[in-house]
Amino acid sequence: MAAHGKLRRERGLQAEYESQVKAMRWQLSEQLRCLELQGELRRELLQELAEFMRRRAEVELEYSRGLDKLAERFASRGGRLGGNSREQQSFRKEPSLLSSLHCWAVLLQQTRQQSRDSAALSEVLAGPLAQRLSHIAEDVGRIVRKSKDLVQQLQDELLEVVSELQTAKKTYQVYHVDSMNAEAKLREAERQEEKRAGRSAPAATTTSTTSETGPLRKSSLKKGGKLVEKRQAKFLEHKLKCTKARNEYLLSLASVNAAVSNYYLHDVLDLMDCCDTGFHLALGQVLRSYTAAESRTQASQMQGLGSLEEALEALDPSGDKAKVLEVHSVAFCLPQRFDYQPHEGDEVAEIRVEMELRDEILPRAQNIQSRLDRQTIETEEASPSTESLKSTSSDPGTRQAGRRRGQQQETETFYMTKLQEYLSGRSVLAKLQAKHEKLQEALQRGDKEEREMSWSQYTQRKFQKNRHPRPISQCNQRLFGGDMEKFIQSSGRPVPLVVESCIRFINLNGLQHEGIFRVSGAQPRISEIRDAFERGEDPLVEGCTAHDLDSVAGVLKLYFRSLEPPLFPPDLFNELLASAELEAVAERVEPVSRLLARLPGSVLVVLRYLFTFLNHLAQYSDENMMDPYNLAVCFGPTLLPVPAGQDPVALQGRVNQLVQTLILQPAQVFPALATLPGPVYEKCMAPPSASCLGDALLEIPVGENEAELEAGTSAQEDDLEGVVEAVACFAYTGRTAQELTFQRGDILRLHARASSDWWRGEHAGVRGLIPHKYITLPEGSEMGTPPEAVDPSGHKRHCLVPTSPERHVEVDKAVAQNMDSVFKELLGKAAVRQGLGPAAPASTSPGPQSPKPLACSRLGRNKGFSRGSGAPASPSASHPQGPDSALKPH
Repeated sequence: MAAHGKLRRERGLQAEYESQVKAMRWQLSEQLRCLELQGELRRELLQELAEFMRRRAEVELEYSRGLDKLAERFASRGGRLGGNSREQQSFRKEPSLLSSLHCWAVLLQQTRQQSRDSAALSEVLAGPLAQRLSHIAEDVGRIVRKSKDLVQQLQDELLEVVSELQTAKKTYQVYHVDSMNAEAKLREAERQEEKRAGRSAPAATTTSTTSETGPLRKSSLKKGGKLVEKRQAKFLEHKLKCTKARNEYLLSLASVNAAVSNYYLHDVLDLMDCCDTGFHLALGQVLRSYTAAESRTQASQMQGLGSLEEALEALDPSGDKAKVLEVHSVAFCLPQRFDYQPHEGDEVAEIRVEMELRDEILPRAQNIQSRLDRQTIETEEASPSTESLKSTSSDPGTRQAGRRRGQQQETETFYMTKLQEYLSGRSVLAKLQAKHEKLQEALQRGDKEEREMSWSQYTQRKFQKNRHPRPISQCNQRLFGGDMEKFIQSSGRPVPLVVESCIRFINLNGLQHEGIFRVSGAQPRISEIRDAFERGEDPLVEGCTAHDLDSVAGVLKLYFRSLEPPLFPPDLFNELLASAELEAVAERVEPVSRLLARLPGSVLVVLRYLFTFLNHLAQYSDENMMDPYNLAVCFGPTLLPVPAGQDPVALQGRVNQLVQTLILQPAQVFPALATLPGPVYEKCMAPPSASCLGDALLEIPVGENEAELEAGTSAQEDDLEGVVEAVACFAYTGRTAQELTFQRGDILRLHARASSDWWRGEHAGVRGLIPHKYITLPEGSEMGTPPEAVDPSGHKRHCLVPTSPERHVEVDKAVAQNMDSVFKELLGKAAVRQGLGPAAPASTSPGPQSPKPLACSRLGRNKGFSRGSGAPASPSASHPQGPDSALKPH
């Protein structure tokens, strides 16, 4: 029954969402109809005025009788102006409702009073005034058509954003179901473990069978514990994915509500202003010309002309717009906001900044803030103005009229372009502002929770977060510059490690990175990451930060660019380009999909994985400024190199168009999972955990893990009173933000023991981790070892530890010289083992201040690479193992 109740609730929520979207679609269609209705009304009004002027010129010769008949005839033709629409009839019956219709009514009244006007008006009325009205009618019709197209474009974008909200909602629901399933499995494993523990307790009291059944029970308990740990890791992973999916759903929700509010409160009003651009001004100019001609011919008609002048002064575009909005309030009212719909009892209704997500959310908020500043300036610069559309003369001369007529269309095009840029920029600004506010609120809550968290809890979570082994795989096929299909067959991975790891790294750190794939990375860094992948390692599991995003993106492009043969065979190049020449994107899908079906299944799996990722990346174009076209420009030459003998410049545009089609329609172009099994890109990824790194974790001895964990636990409990000052006997450069950097002779303040190799302390007011083998503790200290300790190379050192910074530090010079020679010898041996040649150690010029071997590159210092097999094992040549690398395999 509970399942049926959940199903009914979900159906009810879905029905509510569909009805809300349906109501919005109806509103949007009504808006188009109303705008078109107003344009038709103005066009008919201008046509009526033009016809009136021509007939008035003819009737002017007949004086009073003909003019009186003309006025009566137009007064009786009420149905012609406004058609049969109920809304237009209401405007017709109430002339005071719209200022333009009011002018028309006053004009008819004044015409009845001019039954004996002069025939001199005939030339003026039949000439420039009628022609000017015809031109205005054409201009109004053209502006209304362009405005309607712009309205349609904005409405399509709005509906697309609403559709993306539904997609984000479904993604969140899927991950939440996975999280609940994982939690259920974890609870089941814990119950099983409790049962095993309960059965083993009474059995432990019997001593006759202990020697036979003891190992079996211990093995069973150990397996049960491993199962609980594995399911715990799975649960945390699915919970994190669910949190990310929920965050994306909430961000999409805020973005959609902001976009809808922006459209209904600002865009529609501006579009109505656009439709009215120049209409009231031109109409006023024509009628003012008419009054001027009348005033010159007959002074006796001043009373009637005064009434018409008052009506002309009452022309009010903003007032007419307000009246139209009032009459059509149902079509133009702001719709109901989209509310957050939790899935199956999920009580979290806000963006959560978990510690694992903080490094991703904080740069994203900063990037959005920077993007907001630039977008605000761009939107203000693109703000359109109607000043350029105003006429310079109410009655232009013959020579001026042709030139002005030719310049007006250029001015209109410029104005419409600026208006489009302004509306698009303001929509992007509203969405970015909504996301930024949500992220700032979440970060403030996260900072508050982090301040409330104790230091031990913080370091323990960071310790658990960074304890990831680096998986290593071996394959006899070349990765870069090789055959990807053969590599997949040899390695047994459906998606090569370099593709999967780079995409995962960008998903976790760079979806909002501005200019991703467009900005080039550092070539030395790209080479280091590429070499690590060639050795079968995954350097992106740890050691790379958000600063390496451009380099990681460069490695991914380098891999696809260097494949031999390329992913798309040259014999399909011309056919693929021909299929991409169709104008509509939807029409290109079928022929492109049919051509790609000729590719091997393993290649299609990789292509589907890549382009699904690029489609997801393009959804963040508001933040990363990489829309599908920009991504196609970056990946076109990489994936589809132009064959020899053909013009790359002439074909590059078509190549980019094809790649853009693949990015926009990956689900329609590539086979579905049921048709082509294989890995599928996930939008919400979690950082690689110990349970997701393959068999590398299982290769580490179990006793070794337990010993490290026990050491870390005991070290955290070893929190002695007081602070001890120690002296640094060797210089040390921290590899992470947690490790302190100091020079030989510096005074270090020690607070507590972190592990057998590390201390928690501070230097120059900065807290962090200090390596034990690089310092000497004062004699008789309860926290450490005696002053005579073993240095990193195995020699004994004698240091006098001062009790204050003013005291001098004395170090045995013979010991220091001996250490220098040992370091140089170890560096030389490491270089020879790694094949660097005898000249390599001399180029590094190692000294006692910073003894670092050549094998430790920049990536090695950042924990990206493990030390090679030929590197020295001395702690002086490589940094000691820290708490965050206790499970790192060697």
